[in-house]
Amino acid sequence: MSEPSKAVLITGCSTGIGRATALRLASSGWTVYATARRPEAIADLERAGARPLALDVTDEASMRRAVDTVEQAEGAVGVLVNNAGYSQSGAIETVPMEAVRRQFETNIFGLVRLTQLVLPKMRAQRWGRIVNLGSMGGRLSFPGGGHYHATKHALEALSDAMRFELRGFGIDVILLEPGLITTEFGEAASASMTGVTSFPDDPYAQFNAAVGAVTKGAYDGPMRHLGAGPERVAKVIERAIRRRRPPARIKITPSAKVTIAVRRLMSDRAWDAAMRRQFPQPG
Repeated sequence: MSEPSKAVLITGCSTGIGRATALRLASSGWTVYATARRPEAIADLERAGARPLALDVTDEASMRRAVDTVEQAEGAVGVLVNNAGYSQSGAIETVPMEAVRRQFETNIFGLVRLTQLVLPKMRAQRWGRIVNLGSMGGRLSFPGGGHYHATKHALEALSDAMRFELRGFGIDVILLEPGLITTEFGEAASASMTGVTSFPDDPYAQFNAAVGAVTKGAYDGPMRHLGAGPERVAKVIERAIRRRRPPARIKITPSAKVTIAVRRLMSDRAWDAAMRRQFPQPG
């Protein structure tokens, strides 16, 4: 019986966790297909041993082309790292529905569809790893991040369901729950505030401004010491996909471990009170 393909397909490799994971796995001897919407953004990864591909998780044809390319060369995608994603910030009422749909299209719908596309060949070879980049934000919610948290809560449910459905085919599903990771993610989250809707005499103006400032401060201020660089996540991913029985969930960074534990112990009212000390409550 032939060995199963262990080729790795990673989404969102232009920056941060995706780039660090592509570099680490390629240097460790894995066959890595690094992807991004703009191939020129990852051209340099080829020199590190990765194979760059164009892939936009919001485009069906793009996803099909990428998966077909890997399957034609390797037989199957052996490891799928669903990393592409971003955070849309802003009070629920102020974020335009177009932006809400784009958030879910990137963070959830594209992830689900790409997973569907790789599974037939992965099932056929009876081996595979699906690594979903979740967040501690899938276990709790901060004010001003409702749409982003909704996608990460959804990913928790999807990962739980897939883990049961796929285990019998030899496929493991691994959900990562990072806390603060010092990448461009924080800047992008703050920048997403520019897309929110302004109201006449905007009742959320002070709140949305505070959300942007708190988000940026978490990445620039003392909280960053409870975080880690993207290389930490890349290391966790490599260890997990090498294990015969990888864990279902992995919390990454002290910020994730502490915050998730604290939230579990607090009532909803106590959590809300704690949030009021960080954010001005609209009203």
